[in-house]
Amino acid sequence: MGHHDPMCPAHRDDGEITALGRASLILKQFRGAELPVSAAAVARSTGLPRATAHRMLRELVRVGLLERVGTAFRPGLLLFELGQLVPQPRSLHEAARKHMAVLHEATGHNVGLAVEQDGEVVHVEILRGERAPRLPLRTGGRWPAHASCSGKVMLAFGPPAHVDRTLAKPLKRLTPRTITDPDALRAELERVRRARVAFDRQESFRDVTGVASPVFGPDGTVLAALSISGMAGRINLSRVDAAVRTTALAVTRELEMAESVVRPVLAPRR
Repeated sequence: MGHHDPMCPAHRDDGEITALGRASLILKQFRGAELPVSAAAVARSTGLPRATAHRMLRELVRVGLLERVGTAFRPGLLLFELGQLVPQPRSLHEAARKHMAVLHEATGHNVGLAVEQDGEVVHVEILRGERAPRLPLRTGGRWPAHASCSGKVMLAFGPPAHVDRTLAKPLKRLTPRTITDPDALRAELERVRRARVAFDRQESFRDVTGVASPVFGPDGTVLAALSISGMAGRINLSRVDAAVRTTALAVTRELEMAESVVRPVLAPRR
């Protein structure tokens, strides 16, 4: 193992070549971590030499970006103060909530936000319409992805290998209209990709229809699906599909804006 000069600006071969770059790398380890984080955990997760990690942590404490808690560290007051100045939301929920509220108020239908995991849809937010069906869906509840508009959207824009794995399993029939043939589902997903919207035509429940559109992260991967659902005959899918597409696009843009404000500050140029 070569000797690392602690004053040398470059000791990694992946582009993190400046002190600011190393500081950024360290700060990123606090995202989603259980706080406080030990110096050893920072060194391990960043790949920085232990001496460099300790020195950088001390410097980040000195300038107020981190705080010391015993022998470990947590984000400092300066990071909180700077974070409050960022006008964009800091999470998918925050980005989506106000746009969902507008769509909910304008239509009176159920408006949902869902993510996909292991071939199942997980609803993370539901705004229920007054006259909309009280579906047996709850926040955190799971549903087969192939049998819902939200699931079809996320399959359509997700990795092809994931679609292959999902279609390799038996596709459960929930109503007479559920798509259970893998080839028919592939053709449906291709239509969804072209239209950027998926329909649920009584495929999950006999009397319920819906429409969903994808929400993308700043890196272009599909993060979630935003949907409207209501009683068949009471909801005009062709009328609301543009509103759902526009709302999902607005959430995607908010997430992009947040990234464009934060990334130039925290990340070094490569």
